[in-house]
Amino acid sequence: MIEVRPGGRRRIDRVLDPGYVHGLAGLSLEQLRERRDEAAQEETDLSYLRRLLHARIDIVRAEQERRRSGGGSIVDQLATILSDNALRPARGSGRYQQLEPSRAGEYRRQAEALVGNADLTDVGALSDDKLAETLADYNGEESSVSQRRREVQAVVDQLNAEIAARYAKGSASVDDLLAAERADDAG
Repeated sequence: MIEVRPGGRRRIDRVLDPGYVHGLAGLSLEQLRERRDEAAQEETDLSYLRRLLHARIDIVRAEQERRRSGGGSIVDQLATILSDNALRPARGSGRYQQLEPSRAGEYRRQAEALVGNADLTDVGALSDDKLAETLADYNGEESSVSQRRREVQAVVDQLNAEIAARYAKGSASVDDLLAAERADDAG
């Protein structure tokens, strides 16, 4: 489960700290964008972990179904299982992610650690009980990750709303944004 530690040093601890979105009116536009970008990166990372968990859940469910139906090898079905996951309609509040996950390796290790000694490279060797336990662990973690992701999305939405309000009121301008981007590109 993803825990948020008040006063913690991790990005998720900062982004989900209630003070992160208090007093937004007193922040500069640059500070708002920095916070928004930090929160968006956390959302991207949580989305990546969630996708890893969904793939593993799909593998375990497919193995359970294979056992019920007496089907062939799970390895023969793996490409279909994983592509079905990618092609299925999005669940939850999906957003276009323009960022790359920053902690991909860490999240892969976290997903694997959930099942302890269960090795999904030989899912057919797991007992029915271990398979059910593994599925429950993955589902619990996916629920936790999804909850934290929704919380982070709410933070991103608040920051975006403040930025948009400044443009609507005229206290920020697109011309200034474009000039700042040109200066960044030149430097």
